[in-house]
Amino acid sequence: MAVATQSLEELCINSIRFLAIDAVEKAKSGHPGLPMGAAPMAYVLWDKFLRVNPKNPQWFNRDRFVLSAGHGCMLQYALLYLSGFDSVTLDDIKQFRQWGARTPGHPENFETPGIEVTTGPLGQGIANAVGLAMAEAHLAAKFNKPDATLVDHYTYVILGDGCNMEGVSGEACSLAGHLGLGKLIALYDDNHISIDGSTDISFTEDVGKRFEAYGWHVVHVENGNTDLDAIAKAIEEAKFVSDRPSMIKVTTTIGYGSPNKQNTAGVHGAALGGDEIKLTRENLGWSYGDFEVPEDALNHMRKAVERGASLQAEWEETLATYRTKYAAEAAEFERMLSGQLPDGWADALPTYTPEDKALATRKNSEVTLNALAPAIPELIGGSADLTHSNLTELKISGSFQKGAYENRNLRFGVREHGMGAICNGIALHNSGLIPYCATFLVFADYMRAAIRLSALSQAGVIYVMTHDSIGLGEDGPTHQPVETIASLRAIPNLIVIRPADGTETSGAYKIAVEHRKTPTLMAFSRQNLPNLPGASIEGVAKGAYAVDDCDGTPDLILIGTGSEVSLCVEAAKELRTAGTKVRVVSMPSWELFDAQDAAYQESVLPKAVTKRLAVEAGITMGWCRYVGAEGDVIGVDRFGASAPGDLVMEKFGFTVENVVSRAKALLG
Repeated sequence: MAVATQSLEELCINSIRFLAIDAVEKAKSGHPGLPMGAAPMAYVLWDKFLRVNPKNPQWFNRDRFVLSAGHGCMLQYALLYLSGFDSVTLDDIKQFRQWGARTPGHPENFETPGIEVTTGPLGQGIANAVGLAMAEAHLAAKFNKPDATLVDHYTYVILGDGCNMEGVSGEACSLAGHLGLGKLIALYDDNHISIDGSTDISFTEDVGKRFEAYGWHVVHVENGNTDLDAIAKAIEEAKFVSDRPSMIKVTTTIGYGSPNKQNTAGVHGAALGGDEIKLTRENLGWSYGDFEVPEDALNHMRKAVERGASLQAEWEETLATYRTKYAAEAAEFERMLSGQLPDGWADALPTYTPEDKALATRKNSEVTLNALAPAIPELIGGSADLTHSNLTELKISGSFQKGAYENRNLRFGVREHGMGAICNGIALHNSGLIPYCATFLVFADYMRAAIRLSALSQAGVIYVMTHDSIGLGEDGPTHQPVETIASLRAIPNLIVIRPADGTETSGAYKIAVEHRKTPTLMAFSRQNLPNLPGASIEGVAKGAYAVDDCDGTPDLILIGTGSEVSLCVEAAKELRTAGTKVRVVSMPSWELFDAQDAAYQESVLPKAVTKRLAVEAGITMGWCRYVGAEGDVIGVDRFGASAPGDLVMEKFGFTVENVVSRAKALLG
């Protein structure tokens, strides 16, 4: 048979190709072209370089592999199956893209062990990989000793033309070059095809020169279809260059082996079809049946199991030696890996009384961050070039820079989208690091895709957003986020919190630090806010609570968030002088309140009290669920205006007088 003439390497590579071809064909959905073209580089990487333990996908010191071009996920599923990962069986591959399968249409870290990050939206994976590499660099600088190397692994990426077109990849890769992340190695599947056809119609830049300008080491493998030695040599060279990340441009043919569809857009995102599969089998000398893997290929690829077990055992010996020599550091390292927070960390949260000076909650955030920094050494983060506006600098540490990776202040530059995606990578490194990142709330729109992926990927990133409303004033409507909070509340598995004062800011951080599978976005004010007598850290955890109450059943409930809570408290005082029984509810988080049981929700917002007025300096959309049919909302259903913040708030009706007037109208 023709197959007998194939080398062992060809058997392995074609096994990857035909598992992908057969899975996509059975599903009648998927992307066979990339796995067919990228199989040689993926095989070389996984067989000769990648250090993983298939029987323990979470082994700490494994190399991280990211398929940034996530549409080609059958490449990764085939590699996981062939390498002996229990998370992907042959039955899983046969159920590609089907309900309940561990082989979804794009790689999902929470679904399939062995998948490091959730990819598919192009450019996100390479940006996540920058975060993974930053995490490795930080931990290596923090824990490694001259006589004990505890942290030592690479981050490898396969990305495509689409990833290189997306702006997020440019943001992240520019920063990676500046930081000199030498253990980040990207293999660029240079196949010149995107969905619309040849990249000649839209993408003709010299990608290699661009990455050289970023500060990357760049190598070109001209024949990525068959020159396995050149691929291996390029990876070896990249590993040797330790002071820069490496981009290996591997020129390939998309859909390699398909006589009529290779090198066309038609093989990018559609099944080959039965006739073309038959021709491809003949062209590549593949006489095996659907989903059939040659025993020699499977046995060779499964050597990764023994190899991985040996690598982990060797590392565990290093860890054991490290424990005896550096007991304190080892204890901290292992605590971080376990996901356990330091004992008593919450005791560091600042507390406030009404007599304390009124501060902007962005300032309360700064105080809280710096109180937590010594108590939680795994807290690491920074701002998108707004450090002195967001107030996010950790004063006990310097800047994370090339040669100073032990520091905890990350300088992202004006790269909001890249910042969010990088922080996802840091969180998904699964080493206990707690990343935070910051910008103005309105610029959450620049990073919305990354925030959404934080939520989808169960990555506990902390988003510190300041200048949260029209109250920021003079910068005007371009910077006033009237609709932003509502849009963020629409994202599943994202906790959004608008604290009303210093105490609620501490409560917000407590939630953010504790939730490691759910991202938290905190929106802080630019303007000073008084510390409320009834404010409560525990109340924040409930999402809503009575911050100022009356005796008995209230006639009216005022509901506020953030800077508007104190406005409601003052309005309640005036309403009470006329004999109205008023409850003021602070609702810092819809999501946390919705998670409470019905009894608690009823205790805060009794169904019998139908006169409810919500006050928030943002759009009114969504508040109907809390105020009901007989309630009202004071909000901003248009863009803001440029003027001093106090005047803007007044002009838009955020005054005690207007709250009282609207409340009285509601009461009739």
